[in-house]
Amino acid sequence: MLVLENLPTDTLPRLLRRTTLSAIIVGVVGFVVTIFVAPLLAALGVVIGVGMAIANLRFLDGQTAKVEMRGEQSTKAVRRQLGGRTTARLALMTVVVIAAVFLNAPLGIGIVSGLVLYQLVFVVNVMRVVTSQGGMG
Repeated sequence: MLVLENLPTDTLPRLLRRTTLSAIIVGVVGFVVTIFVAPLLAALGVVIGVGMAIANLRFLDGQTAKVEMRGEQSTKAVRRQLGGRTTARLALMTVVVIAAVFLNAPLGIGIVSGLVLYQLVFVVNVMRVVTSQGGMG
């Protein structure tokens, strides 16, 4: 999975910005569509899910910037620094989603849908960048 490492250094910030803007647009469209086909709380869940995914990305970006500012470190040390906080953050998000599903199914399913929409947008944007930079091989 060294594809992103081989891209120019200015590519990742542009990718993250494009992904965030695309996710907001897709989230708004998802919200509007969901209002017409599901309970209102499901539509709210889509917005919450996209928001959680964007917040997760921002936290990860901030963590990565802090690690990069510390200079040369071993790969193991970097993984340990990023991995622990990332795991905790994702575990918290998982607990929130599961609790929402049990407390109010439409809201919980909406949150899951928002998270999925974000991931789809992210994958599409990564594929666009990779193909525009000359592919994977």
